[in-house]
Amino acid sequence: MKYTTEFRDRELVEKEARHIHEITHQTWRIMEVCGGQTHALLRYGLMDLLPEKIKLVHGPGCPVCVTPVEVLDSAIDLAENKKAILCSFGDMLKVPGSRGNLFDCRARGGDVRVVYSPLDCLSIAKQNPTREVVFLAVGFETTAPAHALAVLQAETLGIKNFSLLVSHYLVPPALRLILSNPKTQVDGFLAAGHVCTIMGAEEYRPIVDEFHVPIVITGFEPLDLMQGIRMVVEQLESETAKLQNQYTRSVVDSGNLVARQAIEKVFHSIRQSWRGLGEYEGSGLGLRSEYSQYDAWAKFGIRVHQQESTSCLAGDIMMGIKRPQDCSHFGKDCRPDHPMGAPMVSSEGACAAYFKYRVDNQSSSHPEKRV
Repeated sequence: MKYTTEFRDRELVEKEARHIHEITHQTWRIMEVCGGQTHALLRYGLMDLLPEKIKLVHGPGCPVCVTPVEVLDSAIDLAENKKAILCSFGDMLKVPGSRGNLFDCRARGGDVRVVYSPLDCLSIAKQNPTREVVFLAVGFETTAPAHALAVLQAETLGIKNFSLLVSHYLVPPALRLILSNPKTQVDGFLAAGHVCTIMGAEEYRPIVDEFHVPIVITGFEPLDLMQGIRMVVEQLESETAKLQNQYTRSVVDSGNLVARQAIEKVFHSIRQSWRGLGEYEGSGLGLRSEYSQYDAWAKFGIRVHQQESTSCLAGDIMMGIKRPQDCSHFGKDCRPDHPMGAPMVSSEGACAAYFKYRVDNQSSSHPEKRV
């Protein structure tokens, strides 16, 4: 398959690995920002091909993982107490809040529905004109355009009983947070290619200049990741810091202008709360005041502040301070069938990746384990 098979070529991946071994002389900590990249690194056994001096740590680029407990609690409250039809993508249903998850809510009688697009909610709203329909709009810059378009389409169609429970996050502020924390000690980043496909490359250049840290925009296939790591190591070993784009088949400097315009029209930057990381000014997106009728937070007057669990190390793991196996609960009382935190739930969570490819499946004969 074009753009897939050629980027899973074993010989090319191993050639990149040999190159990385040849040029690595010092110990470097490199963070892949996106949970999809974390899963690909483990799924294809790429971390085992790297020199011991290359330490990969895993960033906060998993929307399910960074969504705080209070958002889940608010979604459950809407379905149970406000009798709204709560719509969500399937991976959010197992994420624990303080009073269980959305599956538990549905078992108690809450009207929780899985959809494949926020536009599906508009059809549900038209079919149920006497009920409020709320979409749990979680994500980074990648999902924001679709959520914005759902709002614009609802406005065009005159649909009044639809709203978004928005919990959107921005990647560049997260990188600044990580680089400002002396505990993290990240030497270079693999930036998420899909985020940059939407937003472009240029918003990362000020971070490179301010912190003198290499950032390489990288794709998600095995060859993408090995090339991205090699490009970061080349910069580190030569004591340079540049913004580079490995994912040129998808990312251009200006990004997707149509998608960016939709985001800019509907959303504005806000102070956002991240699960395990705290609140940071300008690190999220909220609906502009002219679209407040579609803002579930305002529409239902939601005010929830819930303390995060202190037993889950999600914050330290997403900051690259610790790895999943450093947690005493990992693989024991915290497993995918009984998660204590979102990183063990999400298909992009670092804990779920380590459990799936390092604990649950120790056999290297697994068809997805090796390139």
